[in-house]
Amino acid sequence: MIELLARLLGRGEPALSEATVRDAAAIAALHGASFRRGWSDVELEQLLTERNTVTHRAMAGRSLRGFILSRLASGEAEILSVAVATSQRGRGLARSLLNLHLRRLAGLGVKAVFLEVDEDNEPARRLYNRTGFREVGRRPGYYQKDDGQKATALVLRRDLA
Repeated sequence: MIELLARLLGRGEPALSEATVRDAAAIAALHGASFRRGWSDVELEQLLTERNTVTHRAMAGRSLRGFILSRLASGEAEILSVAVATSQRGRGLARSLLNLHLRRLAGLGVKAVFLEVDEDNEPARRLYNRTGFREVGRRPGYYQKDDGQKATALVLRRDLA
């Protein structure tokens, strides 16, 4: 009972579940706070209604703490975005979301998962390395930095089969 009350009041570990279109505005806000170019509510609504999109969220009470979103095609998936609220970073929430997400993708028959990550994003690179992703390519100049410089995107892959 105490655990249930703590979750309802937003304390304790965030609850992980599949996201719905009703989460679009909250996901857009967190995405916008986490990345140089955020997605709009409309873009997120569209993604969340597509049949080939899988999205998980982390909620503390009614507050979104993190999400992960993938698009599926032909037995493969691409993780399009992962974001965790600044106040929750460094607590393992991204790893919990990623692990749940990968299990769901495997359950849907996905054989390989791809993603792109800024080569300078050390926390994300550590997470992906620890969860079995390996570099399979590079995209020089893919990301625009705040200082006008360009950064390389690493293309990572993890096989699920």
